[in-house]
Amino acid sequence: MTLTTCNYTSKLNQARSTWHSGWWWFKSVIIIFSIASTLFLPLQIIQLYGELARIGAGIFLILQLISVIEFITWWNNYWMPEDDKMKNQSSNCFLGLFMSTLFYVASVIGIGMMYSLYVPKSSSCTLNIFFITWTAILLGVMMLVSLHSKVNRGLLSSGIMGSYIVFLCWSAIRSEPAGKKCSPQKEHNNKHVDWTNVLGFLIAISAIVMATFSTGIDSQTFQFLKEDDEAEEEKDDDDIPYEYGFFHLVFSLGTMYFAMLFISWNLESSTNNKWSMDVGWASTWVKIVNEWLAATIYLWKLIYPALKQTGVENNQLRERRSVMP
Repeated sequence: MTLTTCNYTSKLNQARSTWHSGWWWFKSVIIIFSIASTLFLPLQIIQLYGELARIGAGIFLILQLISVIEFITWWNNYWMPEDDKMKNQSSNCFLGLFMSTLFYVASVIGIGMMYSLYVPKSSSCTLNIFFITWTAILLGVMMLVSLHSKVNRGLLSSGIMGSYIVFLCWSAIRSEPAGKKCSPQKEHNNKHVDWTNVLGFLIAISAIVMATFSTGIDSQTFQFLKEDDEAEEEKDDDDIPYEYGFFHLVFSLGTMYFAMLFISWNLESSTNNKWSMDVGWASTWVKIVNEWLAATIYLWKLIYPALKQTGVENNQLRERRSVMP
């Protein structure tokens, strides 16, 4: 689908647009044939796809991070606008401040609960302490950078991003394998545990599908040279609403990410328990690195405009000094 729609489709009335949004009976046949054919492929090809899927899953995580950060930026600009006219709408600003406080309180409570649940007093749990403490440090750094006079981005975006990295830290600790003193994955004999795992399994799948779809239709975010407002207004009504090729590419990367979740990023063995998903040290470290990368990208997005503006001011100052006698 990516190869047949990429860079070829621009209008809704083109044949490839119909291929993208129709022909479901033929696509169903292709899906059934593709699934059945994998049962007869040699193990070497499956292993090769597994190695490629690791790379594709990593790319998907990066694209998802960029999409999340862009959404947070849009939300911050909507509730805490920089325009003086928009600032007069006190209701929006009040709600923005309320949401900022809410997200920061939720982040602090989340860090406290992780210390309480995943750092037992009977053992050191050094790794969990490091994960949680470093998350708290990142939360504080993002808050200070957002409030810096040269950045001045307010607390809403950093509060939302802080809640996101706290969630990633919690998810990473939850992925630690069972049998460890500090692992939350305890062995239970309760017959209702399987239903809890199934429910969490379905919620995780639904969340990933929604994230994949929202990222796939947001191709404008990942363009190096974005279109200006005038170019947007010049678009016709029959232009495609989003890049079909990029949409299918994101979904192909999303399927690779699904595959890694099902096997916990481990290509060598399949020792997961029934209905377990994304459990193991590989999954833990992938989520931790994802958290650190999210914080790094967000901080760079805050700092880069200030650095750029400082560079422009320094260049102007040098030009003035060179002109002066």
